[in-house]
Amino acid sequence: MAPWNPFRKHSAQSAGGAAVEPGAGPTRRSRAQRGLSPLGGDLAPRSRRDQQRRVESETIPSEMLKKVQALEIQLKSLVNDIFSGEYHSVFKGRGMEFAEVREYSPGDDIRSIDWNVTARLGFPYVKKFTEERELTVVLAVDLSASGAFGSGSQFKRELATEVCSILAFSAVRNNDKVGCLLFSDEVELFIPPQKGRKHVLRVIRELLYFKPQGKGTNLGNAIQFLSRVLKRKAVVFLVSDFMDAEFETPISVVSRRHDVVPIVVTDALEEELPDAGLVELEDAETGEVRLVDSSNADVRAKFRRRAQRVRRWREKIFKKHAMDFITLRTDTPYVVPLMTFFKRRAARY
Repeated sequence: MAPWNPFRKHSAQSAGGAAVEPGAGPTRRSRAQRGLSPLGGDLAPRSRRDQQRRVESETIPSEMLKKVQALEIQLKSLVNDIFSGEYHSVFKGRGMEFAEVREYSPGDDIRSIDWNVTARLGFPYVKKFTEERELTVVLAVDLSASGAFGSGSQFKRELATEVCSILAFSAVRNNDKVGCLLFSDEVELFIPPQKGRKHVLRVIRELLYFKPQGKGTNLGNAIQFLSRVLKRKAVVFLVSDFMDAEFETPISVVSRRHDVVPIVVTDALEEELPDAGLVELEDAETGEVRLVDSSNADVRAKFRRRAQRVRRWREKIFKKHAMDFITLRTDTPYVVPLMTFFKRRAARY
């Protein structure tokens, strides 16, 4: 009925498992258990199960494609009228690149004169530069079981998909490459960055219909994977409910090379427990169930204080590593938080 405490890890043997404070996360599996090379390379060769999942992913029925296209139509006005211009002004290219030389005209900056060409042709020529606009945008999206919850008009996963779709359409409208990483407690699927509307529709299709094998959350594993596969600087939107206590070290490392933007997707019932009497809370990632008396004011206060403490801890990490972050809730329109983010970032840069 109500969500399990999203900031607590529990023992599978006991319903009274102790809370895990930030920084004391669950035991990690070995690299071999996670399907990673013990030498630190990319993913090991796909198993037969992985190959089957890839084939299924490529053969989604036409009616599902129609839903993807319907989502595109639904978001088109937002992308065209609001976010496209904001996106272009905030996420700039890697710099200026040389385009050509042309004859000097009165008023040109003398600092742009190409002296080699000028000496060769006997008339002043200036260098012309254009902005190197192309960016690589990667949507790293958490598909853990806790995303299938929402007390508002949407599940958290649905909200994440809609926001990622807006970002993807804005990126492709600016001729940027878009890639996608889907993860749970393992790397589920990686779509290398490419350009074009057709590619973006495929990314959105996977966000809508991909069925993950894992249920838990391992942000560190996903971030480390991106560090290996992204060879050039990218803008990484890390979309998750951040139900993981051990992500500071990997996110701090990847943020030194890439522009990481955490997008925290939450729900009102994960922050405030309502007075609803005796309720069963189920941890979506472990399946553990606990009976809680939500009519008890002390229980509700403890729940609220812990949610606030973990939120402050999470935001402290983002600020410590100079990352602009966005917080979204399933019961609140996402347009305002996104616009606030764009304006705040534009003011910084």
